[in-house]
Amino acid sequence: MSQQPAPVQRYPLSLRILHWIRAVLILGLIALGYVMTSMPEDATITYTLLYPTHKQFGVLVFLIALVQLAIRSRSNLPALPPGLARWEVVLSKTVHHAMLVLIVVVPLMGYAMSSSFTQSDGVPFFFTELPELLPKNDKAFEVFDALHKWLAYTLLVLVVLHVAGVLKHRFFDKGGDTDVLPRML
Repeated sequence: MSQQPAPVQRYPLSLRILHWIRAVLILGLIALGYVMTSMPEDATITYTLLYPTHKQFGVLVFLIALVQLAIRSRSNLPALPPGLARWEVVLSKTVHHAMLVLIVVVPLMGYAMSSSFTQSDGVPFFFTELPELLPKNDKAFEVFDALHKWLAYTLLVLVVLHVAGVLKHRFFDKGGDTDVLPRML
């Protein structure tokens, strides 16, 4: 008699949906950030379309992150597969926690950057304008600008590590007990 595989322990549906929406938005924001900062400073489209779009979706990612963290704190999450090596458990937890922190901090640095810039035209959020809570200060803007940029690139590196880990467990591990992808599908 053949033994049936254990049923997949999945994340709650709400977390799976938010995960994939957030992933697409973050990758899009990083790509858009790179494109808009690479364009000539006198390119009108940068300030009329690209920066406002980046700001709006950055705020959206921040709000999704807060909702995700609230759901996560109240949910029964699946345990890591028992077949993972100790170093894989440590690396997985470190990368996940760092990503969770950065999906909150990177948008906050973007908001602080926009809010403190003396030439800022505000922080749009689709059909409204968010208040700028920080005083205008171009020195502070430079600090927030650097933090926003480097933390976003750090987040991108963590995303690459995250995806590499998923692919390793999916395609290279012997046996399917460490395949974590079905938990998020």
